[in-house]
Amino acid sequence: MRIVSTSCALAALSIAASPVAAAPKPQADVSASQLRWNVEKLVGFGTRHTLSDTVSDTRGIGAARRWAKSKFEDYAKACGGCLSIETPSTMVSGPEIPVPAEVVNVMAIQRGTTDPERVIIISGHIDSRNSDGMDAVGDAPGANDDASGTAAVIEAARVLSRFKFPATIVYAALSGEEQGLYGGKLLADTAKARGWRVEAVLNNDIIGNSTGSSGAKDDRTVRVFSEGTKATETPEQANRRRYNGGEVDSPSRNLARFVAGQGKAAGITVEMVYRTDRFGRGGDQVEMLEAGYPAVRITERQENYDRQHQNVRVENGKAYGDTIDGVDFAYLAKVTRLNVAALAALASAPPPPTGVTIAGAVKPDTTLSWKPVNGAASYRVWWRSTTAPMWQFSRNVAGDQTSVTLDGIDIDTWFFGVAAVAADGSQSPVVYPGPAGAF
Repeated sequence: MRIVSTSCALAALSIAASPVAAAPKPQADVSASQLRWNVEKLVGFGTRHTLSDTVSDTRGIGAARRWAKSKFEDYAKACGGCLSIETPSTMVSGPEIPVPAEVVNVMAIQRGTTDPERVIIISGHIDSRNSDGMDAVGDAPGANDDASGTAAVIEAARVLSRFKFPATIVYAALSGEEQGLYGGKLLADTAKARGWRVEAVLNNDIIGNSTGSSGAKDDRTVRVFSEGTKATETPEQANRRRYNGGEVDSPSRNLARFVAGQGKAAGITVEMVYRTDRFGRGGDQVEMLEAGYPAVRITERQENYDRQHQNVRVENGKAYGDTIDGVDFAYLAKVTRLNVAALAALASAPPPPTGVTIAGAVKPDTTLSWKPVNGAASYRVWWRSTTAPMWQFSRNVAGDQTSVTLDGIDIDTWFFGVAAVAADGSQSPVVYPGPAGAF
């Protein structure tokens, strides 16, 4: 009879809070002053309401979009044409767009060197609003919501366009978010039409404030929201998940774990939130999730609701309105560094494994199998307690293997996953077995 001590087996293996990829470290180049300049410029357009002026060069959504395009063009010129600038558009109407209007996204595409159809996206919405969601004329500076996110997208393009990556990175300034997530829907439709294999979407919305409505200050933490189960899950897949697990191991949830693993390198603590978005609220990542793409929302830890969706005014000595004095640029730089670190790590690593399966019922051991991954020099099998939020234990597997049996590690007590590892140590997000976790 073979006797294996589970505790001894675990002790002999590496332990980590989450998988961290080895990749270029460009996050050090993120500039708080450059972020400030970007936000000031966006605020200077007065309003960026989706239905605001599209002709003026100094005011309205049209001027803001053209300015963002010009910044991407500057960076494209500086990197010898490494960025392709595109402005996909669509006509939309809805409850908050009573007359058909054009929604335009501004994208810079940095094509990957060896796996260009695999796409990593960073997004923020360039449009803004004030107290009246239908007011397309009045001032709506939108300094934090969401000039902060758009500034992070533009700064990420400036920094990362100096490097080359196997996968494609898309920098997207989206329109129409405040009127119904139209920019996110257009981005999802664009990805579908072009056949992109979208591995990750980092949606940045309200990321520059460090002092909340209560006066509490936190300039060291950022929240990452992720869906627990796939929006595209079928009833059959849901039944299987409810029985065997996977509620906290969707691709988006494991993407959030991956982003959290970059926090130390970025100098910020990531607080994972097990929700698709803030309670009862939404962002452009929702449309990407509805299309089946892994996506997370990145948002500051302390929100100030007096500065969101408010006319600029003072009442009873209290200031309202989303003005630039509410943005903490040192904090915004930290959140942007997190984005840059995560983008570089994702685009440098091999793609997540596919065809991940698991077996081990009524056995003392667990076997995981997967399909070969292009660019993988090895694989790393991860497992954790079913109540643990982050991956805890791991074992390396040689690159010529696509299956491993974990002796003495039973399938009933743990959750499992597999990541692909490049020769330089760059590691993909972890993939949970079966449809619940498949990227």
